[in-house]
Amino acid sequence: MEQNKAIEAVKADVMVISPPPDDSEFGVAGSVARWVNEGKVVVYVICTNGEKGTSDPEINPEALKETRQKEQKAAAELLGVREVIFLGYEDQGLEDTPEFRKDLVRWIRHFKPDTLVTADPYRRYIWHRDHRIAGQVVMDAAFPYARDHLAYPDLLEEGLKPHKVKEILTWASEDPNYYSDITATFEIKLAALRCHDSQVGAHHFPSLEQWLRKRAEDAAREQDFLLAEAFHRAEFFW
Repeated sequence: MEQNKAIEAVKADVMVISPPPDDSEFGVAGSVARWVNEGKVVVYVICTNGEKGTSDPEINPEALKETRQKEQKAAAELLGVREVIFLGYEDQGLEDTPEFRKDLVRWIRHFKPDTLVTADPYRRYIWHRDHRIAGQVVMDAAFPYARDHLAYPDLLEEGLKPHKVKEILTWASEDPNYYSDITATFEIKLAALRCHDSQVGAHHFPSLEQWLRKRAEDAAREQDFLLAEAFHRAEFFW
């Protein structure tokens, strides 16, 4: 997988693990902006290159990969994300493998986040396979692999000691139980999402703001604020 050299060993409050670039902005960018404003350290781990995310037969996949990395970096910078890690897996190619799980364990132990955020792996019916696989492997990486010292013992030799995550939030859940107020950060969420021009530019998604606002209003319908991102939240007590 791609190498991410000289990454600072900073303690993160939140790690967002996204299947391809742009999913994190759809799923959690409003909350990321709020957390950063509150002084929390947020890092991103992007699993795939997103090089197949186009319907244009003229676009070169390698060029699209580079474009999407630039778009993701721009969005993260706008939000105040501390680091962006690109794992470099092939788009539409994620598999539940020891290699992929170990990559996630490595970065969980490196940044030691209290909170993980990722795509919900348990949606029924139509759901991108990379999203399902990423969400499931994140769950497994968090528990028990990141926690147990005998899981991937060679990581101990790299100085990566076991780490217990406190909670996982999953976006696009059919069973949300946690609602994050993004009323004050909706506009920056929208701006960050628009950094992904190859995916949501006006030629692709002319009604982006209207669609995004309606989604946030629906998520906040029974809350005491106007706009929300909805997640399923699971805590770790062991």
